[in-house]
Amino acid sequence: MSGSNVWSRSREKLRVFPELLAQCSAEAAAYGKCVAATTSSSQELKKDLCAKEFEALKTCFVNAAKKKPK
Repeated sequence: MSGSNVWSRSREKLRVFPELLAQCSAEAAAYGKCVAATTSSSQELKKDLCAKEFEALKTCFVNAAKKKPK
């Protein structure tokens, strides 16, 4: 197992992240608003409070990544 290969794949994923985020801006905004609303004041984010929004964002990222030519 080559360590440099792992880093190359990681760098490639990070390089395309801004493009994927731009394609999923509505979902990212909805998730961000949910997190912000559920963590107002000193409240901590609890598991599954924004699960629906997170799943929508995750699905968008996966679909956008599939469309991206390699």
